[in-house]
Amino acid sequence: MLKREKSEKLYEEALNYFPGGVNSPVRAFKAVEGKPLFIKKGDGAYMWDEDDNQYIDFCCSFGPLILGHNHPAVYSNLIKNIANGTSYGAPTRLENELAKLILSKNPFIDKLRFVSSGTEAAMSAIRLARGFTGRNKIIKFEGCYHGHVDALLVKAGSGLATFGESSSAGVPSKVVEDTIVIPLNDIAAVEACFEKYPNEIACIALEPIPANNGLLIQEKSFLQKLREICDKNGALLFFDEVISGFRVAFAGAAEFYGITPDVVAYGKIIGGGLPVGAYGAKKEVMAHVSPEGPVYQAGTLSGNPVAMSAGIAQLSVCAQPGFYEDQAERTSFFTSAVNAYAKEKGYPFKMVSIGSIFWLNFDNKTIRRADEINSDMGNFKKLHKTLLEHGVYLGPSGYEVGFVSLAHSKEILKEASEKFCLALDACFKG
Repeated sequence: MLKREKSEKLYEEALNYFPGGVNSPVRAFKAVEGKPLFIKKGDGAYMWDEDDNQYIDFCCSFGPLILGHNHPAVYSNLIKNIANGTSYGAPTRLENELAKLILSKNPFIDKLRFVSSGTEAAMSAIRLARGFTGRNKIIKFEGCYHGHVDALLVKAGSGLATFGESSSAGVPSKVVEDTIVIPLNDIAAVEACFEKYPNEIACIALEPIPANNGLLIQEKSFLQKLREICDKNGALLFFDEVISGFRVAFAGAAEFYGITPDVVAYGKIIGGGLPVGAYGAKKEVMAHVSPEGPVYQAGTLSGNPVAMSAGIAQLSVCAQPGFYEDQAERTSFFTSAVNAYAKEKGYPFKMVSIGSIFWLNFDNKTIRRADEINSDMGNFKKLHKTLLEHGVYLGPSGYEVGFVSLAHSKEILKEASEKFCLALDACFKG
């Protein structure tokens, strides 16, 4: 049994300081009916909590730690640069260095703007699309998450091509009245929107690899058709690559599928896990961003030198030949072993994966839309609890995806797959 005394004591104390005892709802164990573990340290593929329990970590800070915890190159570059200071409110050489590294290997954008989070990147990208096109309405897809941006915290309305409804208290209906929410994998619904609102839609916004509400892998033909519809109607195609960017390929899903977006948002993977984000586009679009253009966006900590130094180190490793092929091969090695066992035992379970991202599908069928996910998370709760007891850490929600890092060697992944198989037995036989 896990030792939990210190984590539970810290959680009881945290309830006095923070809503629900956490600083982000995804850290709560509410969905798995427990109390969150308080993490003390991480190294390589492992984390240790305050009670000194060790875990193989497949959360990886919800994705950014593609090299694993405390990677030597990231650590050394951080230490070297933090000695010079932590923030200046002025340009630094490090911003140029990281931007050059990103742009030199990304043919889809000419310029970018560093921000401090994926939410800020998505918010700014939407503002840029509206400012560039002079239009107000946007299309988003049910099941795609773009951070806690007011205009994008929206759930589907009551009919096809209708405006969405706020999915959070505190977001007025006026704020989301120009956001249209439609199902994924439904081109007819997209076309109906443009027919209903001609010359009014600024952009189509989506995660090209939706990974915030399960792993809803789309067919390339769907993404290609969105590109064609945007071209036909003078709208921009916005890829939110906060999760997929630098994760499935250096230039993200755009490179993976060979489809060119007009605007792209990236997240904390570009900062080695530190608070960073970015949005980018071709130069004629980015020319609309202040101070060059009329679309205002600013941030005191944008391009923070500490975050830039970590990003330079991390992405320099990611840019090495064969990096992403190796990531995908080891991930497949892991998921295939678990899937073969589940199939042999007849369990209704399958690991879905793309690149180094995976998701636990308890329906054992292809799922491309949010409304196709089985909302009964009872099996995930049992599996999550058992995996913790076996020393494997996943995000505490059945809708969250898992990640394989460079630090997850085949030996570690073999051990993890064996623990998964034991947990599946406990879940479906127990």
